[in-house]
Amino acid sequence: MNLNRLFITFFGSGLSPIAPGTASSLLALIVGLGLLQIIPMQTFFMLTLLITIVGVFEIDKYEKATKTHDDKSIVIDEVSGMWIAMMFAISVSKNMSFNYAYEIAVILSFISFRLFDIWKPSTIGVIDKRVQGGLGVMGDDILAGVAGGLLTDIILVGLDRVL
Repeated sequence: MNLNRLFITFFGSGLSPIAPGTASSLLALIVGLGLLQIIPMQTFFMLTLLITIVGVFEIDKYEKATKTHDDKSIVIDEVSGMWIAMMFAISVSKNMSFNYAYEIAVILSFISFRLFDIWKPSTIGVIDKRVQGGLGVMGDDILAGVAGGLLTDIILVGLDRVL
């Protein structure tokens, strides 16, 4: 497997025969949590930004070479979206007064990101259907990550008020 394929399949997780997007999002969550144990959030943000930008270009190259669009094995977009949702959720969870806010934030960020990534409401779906190339593949997941992170934040704030 060449480096491009290794990168866009997130170390081969996109080759999972069952739900490659969900499997890769779960792996991204685990890797992201591990990274946050050794690097600060600001560095994690920069890494996410770098992966997102490189992902657009690497997906473009792969799609031109294979004459395909948004192959199911391409999951670097799920990594980007999952990490975006995580950053929103974890940052807000630090200001919550109830027990297990961090753990709830992590779980909800995964669920809400997958919800928006699968459902593709509004602009997320428009980008998925109308924008071609790497930007189209990455764009809907970036927005799903933002939407998932914001939904998680709203839920966390609501829980903080009632608990």
